[in-house]
Amino acid sequence: MILTYILFFIGFLFLIKGADLLVDGASSVAKKFGISALVIGLTIVAFGTSMPELIVNIFASIQGNTDIAIGNILGSNTANILLILGISSLIYPLAVKKGTTWKEIPFSFLAVIVLAIMANDMFFDKANYSAITRIDGFILLSFFVIFMYYIFGISKTSANETQEQEPKIYSSLKSTLMIILGLIGLTLGGKWIVDGAVAFASSFGVSQALIGLTIVAVGTSLPELATSAVAAYKKNVDIAVGNVVGSNIFNIFWILGVSAIIKPLPFSNTLMIDVFMTVFATTILFAFLFIGKKHILERWQGVCFIVFYIIYIIYLIFRG
Repeated sequence: MILTYILFFIGFLFLIKGADLLVDGASSVAKKFGISALVIGLTIVAFGTSMPELIVNIFASIQGNTDIAIGNILGSNTANILLILGISSLIYPLAVKKGTTWKEIPFSFLAVIVLAIMANDMFFDKANYSAITRIDGFILLSFFVIFMYYIFGISKTSANETQEQEPKIYSSLKSTLMIILGLIGLTLGGKWIVDGAVAFASSFGVSQALIGLTIVAVGTSLPELATSAVAAYKKNVDIAVGNVVGSNIFNIFWILGVSAIIKPLPFSNTLMIDVFMTVFATTILFAFLFIGKKHILERWQGVCFIVFYIIYIIYLIFRG
C-alpha cells in the first residue's frame, strides 16, 4: 500500500515529463516533414499539454473509476481559472484579447453548459440515473471539431501577426526515443495516479470524486500552471489566458468525449455542484474583464480568484 502511495506522487513526474518528451519528439519529427510551427503549436503542442488529463481519464474509464475521470476534468477546469489565472495575474496583470473575451471564453462557457445538460438525465428525461453516454461523447467530440476549425481559421488570419516559436530539431533516433519514452512515462504515470487515487479514497474513507477534484486535478494541471505562470512573468499575457481557456475547452469536448466513448460515465448528483462551480468560475472570469480596467485581469482580481478556490477546496474537504 505504501508503494502505491509513493508511485502515485512519482506518477505525476512521469506524466508531466512524458508529455514533454512526447511533444518535443513529435514536434521535431513534424518539423522535419516540413510542417509549420503554427500547425505544430495548434496540434501536437495543444494535444500534448492535455495528455496528462487524457491518460488519467482513459485509465479511470477503463477501470470503471468514473468519479475520478469526471472529478479530474471539473477540478482541472476550476483550478485552471481560479488557481492558475489567479496566480498568473498576481505575477503580472493579464490583458485579454477581444477574440478571447468574446469568442473563446463564451465557448468554454458553452462547454460546461453542454456538460451540465448531458449530466442531468434524471431531470430532463426522468431517468433512473444520469450519465455521460457514448452518444454524448460523440456530440462532445463534434463540438471539439468545430472548435479546432475555429482555431485554424483565426490562426491563418493572424499568422502574419504572431511568430510561433520554432520547435527544436533532433536526430531521427533521438526523436523516436523521446516519443517512446514519452508514451511509456504517460502510460505508467497515468496508471499509478489512478491506482493511487483509488487507494487514497478507500484508505481515508473519502469519495474518489474528492481525490479527482483536488489532488489529481491540480497535479494534471501543473503543465498549464507552469506555462501560464512563466508566460505572465515574461509578460506574454495572451498566452497565459489563452492557454487556460483553450485547456478548459479541450478538457470537456476532447477528453470527456473520448472518456465517454471508451465507457459511459455515470454522473452522481453530488458532482452537479462541481459543474456549477466550473460555471461560476467561467462566469466570474468573463465578468471581471468588465470590472475595473476593461479586458484586464488585475492583481486584486487574482486574489479574489485564489480566495474563491480556497473556499471551494475547504467545502470539498468537509463534503468528503
